[in-house]
Amino acid sequence: MNVHVLKGACKVIVPASGCWTHSPLSTRIFWSLLPSCAASGRVWQRGVKTRTVVKASTLPQGVLPPLPPDESDKAPAKAYPTMLQQHLNNVRKFKDCVVLTRVGDFYEMYFDQVEQYAPLVNLKKAKKATVLGDVAMAGFQYTQLDRYLKMFVQDLGKQVAISEQIRLPDSERSTKAGAPMYERKVIRVITAGTLIDESFMDPYENNYLLAVHVEGALPAASGTDVRSEAYERYKRTTKVGLSWVDLSSGNFFTQSSDLATLPSLVARISPREVIFAATTESAGHTQLQKMLGDGGYSIHFHSPALPADSVRDWTPMLEQAVKEKDIEAFMTMEIAAGSLVLAYIKDKLRDTMIRLQPPVRKLDEEYMSIDKQSLRGLEIRSTLRDGAFQGSLLHAVRYTVTKSGARLLSQRLVSPSTSLSVINNRLDLVQEMLGQVALREDVMALLRRTADTLRLVQRFAIGKGSPDDLLDLARTINVMGRMTEVLHEHIIANQDRQMVSQRMELGFLWDIIGRLDLQGPAKVAKVIQEAIDEEGLDRQHVAEAEGQEEAEEMAEEVESADAAGEVGPKLARRASRAKSAAASVDNRADDIWIMRKSASTTLERAHGDLSKLMQLKSDLEQDLRKQLEAQSLTLKWSAQLGHFCHVECLEELQGDA
Repeated sequence: MNVHVLKGACKVIVPASGCWTHSPLSTRIFWSLLPSCAASGRVWQRGVKTRTVVKASTLPQGVLPPLPPDESDKAPAKAYPTMLQQHLNNVRKFKDCVVLTRVGDFYEMYFDQVEQYAPLVNLKKAKKATVLGDVAMAGFQYTQLDRYLKMFVQDLGKQVAISEQIRLPDSERSTKAGAPMYERKVIRVITAGTLIDESFMDPYENNYLLAVHVEGALPAASGTDVRSEAYERYKRTTKVGLSWVDLSSGNFFTQSSDLATLPSLVARISPREVIFAATTESAGHTQLQKMLGDGGYSIHFHSPALPADSVRDWTPMLEQAVKEKDIEAFMTMEIAAGSLVLAYIKDKLRDTMIRLQPPVRKLDEEYMSIDKQSLRGLEIRSTLRDGAFQGSLLHAVRYTVTKSGARLLSQRLVSPSTSLSVINNRLDLVQEMLGQVALREDVMALLRRTADTLRLVQRFAIGKGSPDDLLDLARTINVMGRMTEVLHEHIIANQDRQMVSQRMELGFLWDIIGRLDLQGPAKVAKVIQEAIDEEGLDRQHVAEAEGQEEAEEMAEEVESADAAGEVGPKLARRASRAKSAAASVDNRADDIWIMRKSASTTLERAHGDLSKLMQLKSDLEQDLRKQLEAQSLTLKWSAQLGHFCHVECLEELQGDA
């Protein structure tokens, strides 16, 4: 291509061959001139010598734009599979956590965390092949989650981020083959102080998460004489706010104190985890441990996004708002500590909503202050020699028949009440139970039939309640109704024999009956028992036990095959061995229904509609079998294929041809 520039115009000549030298410069000039020529109405013809004149003023000025990229020269960029990339993103986001990603029936970890943590919990390391090379991996069955959480959280003091697989809606799924069906999203970060319903929790002790707010600056990490008079004066004058929560029961407390009494308070609370504001992180763990009394506590830091200025800001996380008359009693340092612990809980639970009981202010004058040294010397919770529970005072006197009673006894031993009215009521109750053997035996028998309702109700608050929990709740409500009758009958019997005036007033028993408002709960218990089919629930337990046993057998086969250097069965496809379970998917007669069909009119109508649909499906199957002459044809559904026809033998469709 020849380009001639004349005064005020540009002339482009294309050879008759229709070809030109293909160089970056010539190509860029040609494409820059083409719009101007097109605008002038001139038509380019291949193979014809053409002369075109354009004005220089119409030409593009300045640096020509870069050439469009040649897509044919681009190689597709290599990347990890979607699942691995999602896991890697979560690892980068939750840097201080062990990230466990749900993949089918397993929780797995990948990349560097495998080398770091797998040997600590005796997990076998493996490799996953990708286009970017082998990736280290390790995992375990989802049924073993609590076992490994105990090792990570309680034994190793780690934080664990649980990444669940969340099915993408059809509108967000790609139609391409092999497109991801799930999103791996961290739904909760589990720490030592944020346990709720894990099976490895101690049912006889509270699981407290403690937040400490210090008014003013902390002492320097070095150069401070802890025995000096100035330092002692500093500790007595520096105020601190404390707030502690037990997520498993919903208990919520606050208290104000000073640095001098802080170690004794922390020892009585016995938290599993302690939270400080992020601004105190510069003081260092060693200095903070000394401030807490060198108890070896698990310390973490948190910075609330929006610090709360009032107790009213806590309302969204409470079962009921704090009464207006009680709001003014909370001190600024208590509000700061309470806001810190609630913000930390909200950050770790992510999208999980939980409700706590309204906060209770602890006052120094209401309880006997047992310092840290006395608590240890009296061996109230643990022995002085080896720190064991067996041999302690609590071990000697703990004969409670309920787990919640054991937790209450532990609290009362380390923080005895100084209120005379409270002490006298407790002594009267003890004396009544000691003197009335029949009453004591009846009460103990009824209490043994109750569930740990405080922790049970919290499971429903986070959406983890099961049908068994509902039945336990209903039975506990009925038992407490019977308890009310027993206490009332005892009071009436004593009044009839005119024993009250000779012995003591029984007002403490009336107080207990007054606290048991069971009119509303009794209706709920009746609805629960009428709605849940206990026989169907038993069948489900049997089916789950059989499935668990089969999964364990498959896992053992895989381990044996790996040890022998052989290729083992794929656990992800163990459903092929569960013929009975697979067959029940399309056989509605074998379905296990936990809720009775007559539990509600809506559920009864839904069962009726389902029966009609299943009959239509059966009729359609029969018609297709006749038309296609395929007796094994069945209509099925899967997550990947949707609705489809399944034929066991292809020869049936081929016919005589």
